[in-house]
Formats: sequence, structure tokens, C-alpha cells
Amino acid sequence: MSKKRETRNRFYMKYKNVNIAQEMEEYDAIVVGSGISGGWAAKELSEKGMKTLVLERGRSVTHSTDYITEHKRPWELANRGGEVDNATKEESYVHSRDRGVFNEGTKHWFLNDKDHPYIEEKPFTWVRGYHEGGRSIMWGRHSYRWSPMDFEANARDGVGVDWPIRYEDLAPWYDYVESYAGISGELLGLSQLPDGKFQKGMELNVVEKHMRNQINGAFPERMLTIGRVAILTEALNGRAACHYCGPCSRGCSTSSYFSSVSTTLPAARATGNMTLRPHSIVHSLEFDEEKGRVSAVRVIDAETMEQLEFRAKVVFLCASALGSTQIMLNSTSNRFPNGIANSSGSLGHYLMDHHFRIGAGGTIDGFDDRYYYGNRPTGFYIPRFRNISESTRRDYVRGFGYQGRASRQGWGRGTGLRGFGADLKNTLRDAGPWRASMTAFGETLPRYENHVRLDSDQKDKWGIPLLRINCEWGENEFAMREDMGNDAAEMLEAAGFKNVSVYNRFQEGGVGGAEPGLGIHEMGTARMGRDPGTSILNENNQAHEVPNLFVTDGACMTSSACQNPSLTYMALTARAANFAVEEMKKGNLM
Repeated sequence: MSKKRETRNRFYMKYKNVNIAQEMEEYDAIVVGSGISGGWAAKELSEKGMKTLVLERGRSVTHSTDYITEHKRPWELANRGGEVDNATKEESYVHSRDRGVFNEGTKHWFLNDKDHPYIEEKPFTWVRGYHEGGRSIMWGRHSYRWSPMDFEANARDGVGVDWPIRYEDLAPWYDYVESYAGISGELLGLSQLPDGKFQKGMELNVVEKHMRNQINGAFPERMLTIGRVAILTEALNGRAACHYCGPCSRGCSTSSYFSSVSTTLPAARATGNMTLRPHSIVHSLEFDEEKGRVSAVRVIDAETMEQLEFRAKVVFLCASALGSTQIMLNSTSNRFPNGIANSSGSLGHYLMDHHFRIGAGGTIDGFDDRYYYGNRPTGFYIPRFRNISESTRRDYVRGFGYQGRASRQGWGRGTGLRGFGADLKNTLRDAGPWRASMTAFGETLPRYENHVRLDSDQKDKWGIPLLRINCEWGENEFAMREDMGNDAAEMLEAAGFKNVSVYNRFQEGGVGGAEPGLGIHEMGTARMGRDPGTSILNENNQAHEVPNLFVTDGACMTSSACQNPSLTYMALTARAANFAVEEMKKGNLM
């Protein structure tokens, strides 16, 4: 019996009491996951003529039809769209920690935590949505390029390993994905936040314009701008410009904001080269030791428990940072007993997320005759200004940026006002005072001890070992947080705000405060690098030791910067797909 057949039989023997489906035809490419990275991989590979199978572990989603709460009014939802009921909290005990993301209007996009458990050795809130399109339906859509200093940071500071690419390698791919996805924003000319191919930016409101002028006057190195977001302000490729209906996290029938379901997956389908299979939980990858290649993807059908095996010439893992790493760790063989492509021992290590939930807020007088219209789907952004120059240097490395907005309080403020009856109602008919707040997002350093690994004794209902997560903030993050709060307060005070207060929701040892995971920007665990002895992937997102395996989601990241990472995932994925196709044409991946 061949080694390949023997390995396959060992896998199937674990499930001898269930029906084993027939092996399917061989594809040119398999993409695992259909979120932001998976959608781009599917589009690029399919458009380049590759017969592509996309494996999605969750349900299928029909654009528009399945946005079941999209335009429901508060009174049409339980708790006016706010906090979920106790039964839902018990089932989704992790997601319930974040009421801003998980609520009555969005809960159907997130998974049941009881069915998808993991082990927190230290508090880590793992936010997941298992369905076609993944978190690209619920994401915040902020889209910022990383800068030259971000790709050089590890080498400069002597932290982690050096990125195997530089900004110049990715710049044309940023151009490419921005032009297709549609990013709106303002050109600034800042070295730490490169400009891109933007549609016109949305407009700051009157108080935000005041803040921009006052902050820049007091601190010339600090700039307030409208948030750069993957939301159209001009029609593009049949997608309509945003008409400010909101809230975006429920879905967007007009395709005004970018998601896999509205944009990249339809493009892939249009080629006739893509097959998307939902309810397909990837168990592991089969490794052909003679060829040194991935030969198949092992799948468990989530509904029938059938064991399936799909074969392809090239595999793209886009299952999210921790999802892809879990698959790799579970893909063992004689060559790779600790996970595929993991001779370096770095797989699962250097987990990062942005630390946040710290900032400041306050009120301002003098604009009571001004208001705004619609639900603008972005706020303002203040790019990083710390550790940019000698005058902005601090006793920690890296930096942070701010996201925030100014708005007028509505009728909801009545819960905190004295009074009752007609007088209270009349008071609440008018808009309340102007208030602004800003939240800092800080860069996290890659540290070996922040890691994930498989639990050999505990498995989920599909027989896959649970992921154990051990991650916490370090000294550099805590040193940075002091400035993250104080700098926010001093900017508000410089802009004339009153009642300014700093908040910091970190709760040591607790959950739902500011622990890792809540940023929903988890990165690392299968990092890129120059040396196969210290990294998993090369400069093309290709596994050093397994040439036909590519990882282009957050797992590949070598550092975290402080900007939202999704735009970088898009650019890396498009670049890697182009490289993979060219390598296939040369016969290098067979």
C-alpha cells in the first residue's frame, strides 16, 4: 500500500461509522475560507483561468436577501436592537462580551460559542462569523495602507523577524485592490500613512472640522481626517454610491460597501471557474512526502458528517489567522509531526491584535444651531504621530492612531435626565449637546510567548482538536496606553471641549474589557520571513517548505502596525495569487 493511501485510510478510520463520500475531481486551486482574503483569492485565481474550489465552513449567503435586519427600525427588534437576551448570551458567551458588535441587529452573523469552543489560558475574545463572506459582512471597513516604516519596524527595533518585503513591493497591489474595492478618503501626503487610489472622501461635520483646525494648530504633527473606508462615494462597476442609511454591520444591499458576498465572489462566479461549497469544515491538509507538496484537503461536511477529500495543484489558506493556523497544526505527517511547514517551530507563535478601548471624550458649546444628515458610515481618523521623529519619540517603540466622531446626543439621553411627562418629552424633541470621543488603536509587538496550540485531549463535535490560546499585553503595550489616553484628552482640551475624561477599559484578568481579541484584528501565528528557520512563509506568502501552500490571511503577518489590516490582506492575497499562477505556468508547483 502506498504511503498516500495509508495516510488517507488512517484519517478515515477515525470516522468509520459515517458515510465516506467519493473523492471529487481535481481542481487547479482550493481556497479555504470566503472572507476578505478568500474572496480575493477566489476572484484572482478564477479570473486567471484556474478551476477553483472555495471551501466555506458555514452556510451560504445570498446577497441582499439574507440581510434580514438591514433596514429594521429599533422598535422592530428586541431591546430596540441593543443587548441580546439571556438565552443568546448563554449560547454565545464569548461574543456577548462586546455589545457594540454583537447585538439584536447583528447576532445572526456570529456563531454559537457552545458549538465552536476554544480554550482561553488567558483572556482572549475570539470573534468569528462562519458563513459565506465571513467577517467581510460585519467588518468596520476602515482601509489604510501600511507605510515604509511599518515594513521596516521589526528590523529597525530588533523585534521579531524582518519582513521579507517592503512597502514598494506592495504599493502596486495596494493600487490594484483599492481601485477595485473602492476606497473613499482624503489625500494627506503623510509618510506614515501613504495616500492611495481614493474616491472622494466623506465630509467631516462642523465640530470635526473645528477639531481638525484646532488640533493641527496646537500640534502641527497631528492631523485629523475623514476615515478611509471601503465604502463608495461614487458608483463603481454596478455598485451604488453610499446613501447613508446604516447601520452597515447588518449588510448592504446596494453593495456600497465592499464585502466578498457583494464584490469578489460574484466576480469569481462570473468566470465560470469557481465552485463554492458551504458547510465544509477543513480538518487538515494531506502532505505527499514524495513530492513535498500538499496533495489534498480533508473536509468534514458540517451537516452530514461525511468525510471528503478534495485535490488541487495549489492551496490557499484564508480561514482567518487562527483558523488557518489550526488547520496547519492539525496537518501532521512523518515530515511535519508538529504541523505542516513547521520545521521552524514558529507555527502558532507571535500572535498579535491591536490593543484599544482607551481614549477620551468631552462636550463642546457653540454649535447648537448646527446638525448633520444621515448615518455617515465612518468617523474621523488621526494617523500615528508618536515615534515618527525625534520630537515625537517616547520610551516605547511603535505607535497608535485614533478613530472617533463628533455627534449630537439624541432622545436616548433621557434615561439620564431628571423630569417626566410633557416637559421631558419637549426637551428630548430637540437634539442634545455636541459630544466627541476618540479611541486609540495601538500596535502590538510580536512575542513568541503569545501563542496558540492544539489540545490533544479536547475536540469539537467534528473531532478537531480545540485551540488553546495564550496571549496577553506586554510592557511596551502598557507603556503606550498611558499616552493613548492622555494624548486624546489634550487634543480635546486644545479644541475647546469641556468635561473631558479619559477612559481605559482594560481589566486585568477579566473579559470584555480590553483583552486581546476584542480588536478583531488578530494577526501572526504563521508569519512571513526571510529565514525558513524562523518563519513559515516567504516573501510571496508561500510556505518555505511546501511550495504549493499559500497563506494570505492575518496569520501571515510579521508585525501588526497600528492601522486596520484588511486592506493589506487584500493586497497580499492578490499579489500571492498572481505569483502562484505564474509559478504554475512554469511547472514549479506540481
